[in-house]
Amino acid sequence: MKTATLTSQQDYRSSIVANVTAEEAYEKIARINEWWAMNFEGSARNTDDTFTIHFGDTRVDFKITEAIPGKKSNLYVTDCWLPWLNDKTEWTGTEVVFELSQEGDSTKIDVTHVGLTPDIECYNGCKQGWDHFIKLSLLKFLNEGQGMPVDKGRS
Repeated sequence: MKTATLTSQQDYRSSIVANVTAEEAYEKIARINEWWAMNFEGSARNTDDTFTIHFGDTRVDFKITEAIPGKKSNLYVTDCWLPWLNDKTEWTGTEVVFELSQEGDSTKIDVTHVGLTPDIECYNGCKQGWDHFIKLSLLKFLNEGQGMPVDKGRS
């Protein structure tokens, strides 16, 4: 199990800049079903909120451990089922951190998946997935109002 509180230089990181305020970015990031996974249950807006996403047989359960509107949102993985991996719970105990900073009329969003490092099995595939969802889908959702979430429900 990974420890989400210890960050590493090798943790997956990505940054985007969107033409929205930090408050708008925060609100849109919480709308998981519009940029990441359409099969979304729960809430991703406030501290202690919980939610689950499904991609076919894949399931990931999250708890918001820190939520500061316009600034930060930490999504801690409480449980998961990643059927294509040898360790099907590899994400459990990792944390996805969104940090927002207003830069003029735009907002910089730094994303770190703490615990997603090159030494774990899913790193390459998960890095490709995050690059798609953050750099393409989330950015498009923030700037244009239309993301590209996965539309696979449960099998």
